[in-house]
Amino acid sequence: MPNCPECTFRERKKLKMQFEAEAEKAREEDAEYVMPHDRDIGSDLEYPMKLDPSTKHFICKRCGLYATREQIFDIRDKLNQRESTKEDKQYDYLEWWQKSKKDK
Repeated sequence: MPNCPECTFRERKKLKMQFEAEAEKAREEDAEYVMPHDRDIGSDLEYPMKLDPSTKHFICKRCGLYATREQIFDIRDKLNQRESTKEDKQYDYLEWWQKSKKDK
C-alpha cells in the first residue's frame, strides 16, 4: 500500500521546521547540534492508504485524498520537486550558451 504523499509531506515539513528551531536554539546557547539530512527526516513516517477495489482508487483516512496509483505518484513528484533557484537559472543559461549553433 502506498503512503499518502500529502500527509507525509506535511509531517516532514513540520519535523524539518522543528529541527531548524532546535538548531537555532543550540546555536544561541553555543551547544553542538547535528541536524539530520533531508532524506533522513521523516523516513519512518507511514500513512498507509486503503484501496477501494471497485474503483481501484486509494483513500487516505487522515486527509481524505482519493486518487489512483498514477495520481499518487504525480502528487508525490510535484511535492518533492525543488524550486528553481537563481543558480539553476544561471546554469541553464550557461548550458544553452555553450551549445553549438546547430543544437539551438
